[in-house]
Amino acid sequence: MIQRIQSIYLLITALLYGVAAILIPEWDFKDVDLFLSYNESSISYIYLALAIFAMIIIFLFNNRKLQIQLIKLNIILNLVLLGFFVYWFLNLPGENSFADLFSEKGIGILFPIISIVFLRLAGKAVKKDEDLVKSVNRFR
Repeated sequence: MIQRIQSIYLLITALLYGVAAILIPEWDFKDVDLFLSYNESSISYIYLALAIFAMIIIFLFNNRKLQIQLIKLNIILNLVLLGFFVYWFLNLPGENSFADLFSEKGIGILFPIISIVFLRLAGKAVKKDEDLVKSVNRFR
C-alpha cells in the first residue's frame, strides 16, 4: 500500500519541506518587529516538523480515516504557516512588490502553497481508496 499515488504526493511534500529545511537559506527576521520573535532556525524546525508529519502520514495506510484526518490537519498547519509568511511580508518596511517577494524572501514562501496542493491531491486519493473499499464491502 505504500506504492499508492497518495504516498507519492505525501513523499513529494516531505521532500519539499526536507530540502527547504536543509538547503534553502532562510530569511533574516532581525529587522522586523513581529508579535513573536522568530529566527532562521525556528522556520527550519517548522519545515522539518511538517516533513516528518507527512512521512508519518504515509505509513498510516492501514487506517485511511485517520490518514484523511491527519492530511487535513497538515493542510491547516500549512495554512497557518502561509498566514505567518503573508503577515511577515505585509509588515516589512519599504515597498512590498511581487518582485521583492522572490528577490529578498526567496522561493520558500511558495512551499506552503505547493505543499497544500499535493496534500489535497493525496487526500482525494485516500478518499477514492476508501470509497473503493466501501463499494467492495457492499458486494460481500
